[in-house]
Amino acid sequence: MSKSAFPEWIYDGSPIDDPFGYSQEAVDFIRKLRHPNSTAPKSAFQLYDWQERIVRRIYGPRHPDGRRIVSAVFWMIPRGNRKTSLAAALALLHTIGPERRPAGQVIFAASDREQAGLGFKEAANIVRMDGRLVAATRIYDAHNSVKKIIFRRDDVSLNAISSDGASQHGKTPAFVLVDEIHVWKGRDLWEALKTGLMKTSDTLMVIATTAGRGAENIGFEQYDYARKVATGDIVNPAFLPIIFEAANDNDWRDEALWHRVNPGLKHGFPNLDAMRTQAKEAEDRPAERHAFKQFNLNIWQGASRDPLFEMSIYDEGRYEFDLADLEGLPCFIGVDLSVNGDLTAVVAAWRHDDGRITIYPWFFVPGDDLKARSERDRAPYVQWQADGHIIAVDGPIIEPEAVEAHIRELCATYDVREVAFDPHLARTVMQRLHNDGLPAIEMRQGPLTMGPAIGDLERTVNGRKIRHSGHPVLRHHLDSVVATRGDTGLTRMHKATRFDRVDGAVAAAMAVSRACANDNSRSIYDRDDIEDLFA
Repeated sequence: MSKSAFPEWIYDGSPIDDPFGYSQEAVDFIRKLRHPNSTAPKSAFQLYDWQERIVRRIYGPRHPDGRRIVSAVFWMIPRGNRKTSLAAALALLHTIGPERRPAGQVIFAASDREQAGLGFKEAANIVRMDGRLVAATRIYDAHNSVKKIIFRRDDVSLNAISSDGASQHGKTPAFVLVDEIHVWKGRDLWEALKTGLMKTSDTLMVIATTAGRGAENIGFEQYDYARKVATGDIVNPAFLPIIFEAANDNDWRDEALWHRVNPGLKHGFPNLDAMRTQAKEAEDRPAERHAFKQFNLNIWQGASRDPLFEMSIYDEGRYEFDLADLEGLPCFIGVDLSVNGDLTAVVAAWRHDDGRITIYPWFFVPGDDLKARSERDRAPYVQWQADGHIIAVDGPIIEPEAVEAHIRELCATYDVREVAFDPHLARTVMQRLHNDGLPAIEMRQGPLTMGPAIGDLERTVNGRKIRHSGHPVLRHHLDSVVATRGDTGLTRMHKATRFDRVDGAVAAAMAVSRACANDNSRSIYDRDDIEDLFA
């Protein structure tokens, strides 16, 4: 079981350093704000104990020269816990409060204009609740126009921007609030904000989000890093993780668990009766259960709502190995050639004597304009190429000869018993391999063949017999599979959206299935045996 990332310090009463009194100033400022939905006297902003601890932990600890120790915060909390309200208060703390800087830039960044507008509206409504703040600021909030609040005296501006808007390079923000990073699709705004924060000292980025889906996105990158800091696997005092999440194997119907990961529940938010209703509906509706776990229990989900298997089980099979150590084992290769030459997957499966199967993939993509491909497929091809996880072939398409050459290298290196192709796209390649005595076989990708093959892959993973290197591209493809099961009991693999890729999953199913079908005894058609027969 993975280590807990739960922020126990919020509740344990442990002291939080505040040598200069800055966290007290921050708390006092926020409490003086007014909120339109507050039930407190004079509509005072309601800062609950757990929220106050978060504010103090961000703004209290300091270096001897007064700079904040914390420069980045990853705050992941379920929906309905008034994340947007506290985020707006923090943005105003840097716009009109004691954390402001003369001529400073405060940025409220979201995935699209509508989402950015929600956070901005929260901040603007807080300002409008106090006539003194209205007089000291100017709010630009016209429909379809730039959203901005300016604190006139010090020329500090709060700007709402979105990742689907124009380029934001050139900004020098002092504070950035990144809202719902789990739905950000591109990296341009993220990189612009990150580099902008580096232009000056003592800046702060706060990422406030609910849990997302999939592993190949900016949100998961930040979540994964934050979790490692929270569990102590990475030591970084400048990075503050605040993660309210349930574990995937927790009983999602346990109301004690709901209260643990929803700190606002004891104060009446989110609505407990509404959660009970949602949970009741989720008992018999898998899609609703998936959403309940993601948004109400903050469990980061796989990319697919109907996965072939739980990716957490697949991840258990990860281990470090050297491909050279597999040279003596029988090897079975599955090949998924691309229809239009845009992505080809080759997966090898080695069968161990104890029944375990080790897999390793190779992916081919056209080298022309990987950045555009990354944006189209919403996958980090450029980074994957830099890390050696994909093979970029020169030109706009993948020529079959490049894949064939790689297969020949594998056959020369490993004890390859079979190379499985769907003959629809591979007749020529298969014939050339066969002519040279290499074990190319037909494995049609129709349901009668692939259904049992997919079942073999599913059973191998769920039976904890799979071993792999954690290859990110293969994991992404497996995580993108939507599994459907018909009346015949056969399983089919689909991709959820046109952006998803499952080529690696198809090739893995082919390879694993062929490995499962063989008992490590050599075929009667192996060359040595044939020579014996005709001696």
